[in-house]
Amino acid sequence: MATVTTPAHASATKEPRRRGLPPLLLLFLYLGLAFAPLVIAALRGGPPRPWRDELASGLALVGFVVFFVEFVLSGRFRFVSGRIGMDTTMGAHQLLARTAALFLLLHPFLYTTALQPFPIPSDTTGQTSLGLTGPSILSGVAAWVLLALLVITAIGRDQLPFPYEVWRVSHGLGALLVAGLGTHHALEAGRYSADPWLAGLWLVLLGVAVLTLLDVYVGRPLRQLARPWRIESVERIADRTWSVRLVDERPGAFRFRAGQFAWFTLDRSPFSVVEHPFSIASAPADLPNLELVIKEAGDFTSRLDRLRVGGRAHLDGPHGNFTLEGRTADGLVLIAGGVGIAPMLSLLRQAAAERDPRPWLLLYGNRHAGQIVHGAELDSLRDRLDLQIVHLLGEPPPGWSGEVGQFDRAFLARHVRLPEMAGRLFFVCGPPAMIDTVERALVELGVPLGRIVAERFRYDWA
Repeated sequence: MATVTTPAHASATKEPRRRGLPPLLLLFLYLGLAFAPLVIAALRGGPPRPWRDELASGLALVGFVVFFVEFVLSGRFRFVSGRIGMDTTMGAHQLLARTAALFLLLHPFLYTTALQPFPIPSDTTGQTSLGLTGPSILSGVAAWVLLALLVITAIGRDQLPFPYEVWRVSHGLGALLVAGLGTHHALEAGRYSADPWLAGLWLVLLGVAVLTLLDVYVGRPLRQLARPWRIESVERIADRTWSVRLVDERPGAFRFRAGQFAWFTLDRSPFSVVEHPFSIASAPADLPNLELVIKEAGDFTSRLDRLRVGGRAHLDGPHGNFTLEGRTADGLVLIAGGVGIAPMLSLLRQAAAERDPRPWLLLYGNRHAGQIVHGAELDSLRDRLDLQIVHLLGEPPPGWSGEVGQFDRAFLARHVRLPEMAGRLFFVCGPPAMIDTVERALVELGVPLGRIVAERFRYDWA
């Protein structure tokens, strides 16, 4: 994507080099890999079997490749998510993981040769039997049961009686165990996997899965140790909302774009599995300083006051496409709900640093006035930008003269004027229900979906 046009006198803040394969190339690579086993099986030949048997084998072959690719999709690799965005990557991870699980869990029940599971000496082509052995039955059943458990616990993760971090580690290790058991089963019992090329593919993919987890749990923390940050301050700035400021101890080693986020490990070793995704509220122009705006939501975020000033912090990032890069706009409309103001602050602060001359409109909603974050600074930004701010409160104080209520079509219709704002970009960040409501209302008002950029708080991923 091309870089957004900026004024000639914009600051010379150096942006990070774009990473990530083009979306179309990713799609072709994925489809090519997913169907490669079918091509290899077809080239191997052999007498045909009943169509249900061939369908069962085909589902297993495709499903197993897709299962292996899930290790890469969930590994936060920027060569995958750099251009399509983390939301898209993890949405694909969820959808494709469940598709792979469906294929793999279903395929054993489709075989018509199940009544003759064990190899027949005269059946050298595997046409009339499944060719199962005792060990391959054990590995296949174990992989099937464990895969079903992985899917159930992933879908019902919020109801599990243990912390997310425990689930995340067990999910990754469980998936690796399924991969190992499945590979043994395929090599021992697979009619087509006996082919050296296909057997080699399974072993390579198993190696990739192992290396992916090693990078996530060992390689990445080692790299973070070499790039430490220091906690400079921890301050409550609004009702149940905190500002955590960090300082890069190796200035110049980290770069990001306004609006991006990262996973942060605060006051812990980078080898800790306790990490959290937070939007960066400061601007790239503020480096080597970073600010996080964090709302208390239970668990870790309710104990922010215990963070040690001077303690170490580590981050994995930057990630996210909630940025102006590659998007042309005559002006910007920022719609923030609650702590969704964090990436908006980054965008506004960077725009002020670059003296962006375009019109900006901030629609900022909270339950009550005590939740407004950096209100004085937002007001001061009007002196540096062509900025209009509209506050929306659900529970206004006495004498409040601003907007009252929720983000709905009526509220947006009062401030989104079309076609006057047809050339603007609409950035939306907040709770998922608020984003859904705003997106739907904007489209109904005539804003093209392609002009709406959204970022959600909750990521349902491993």
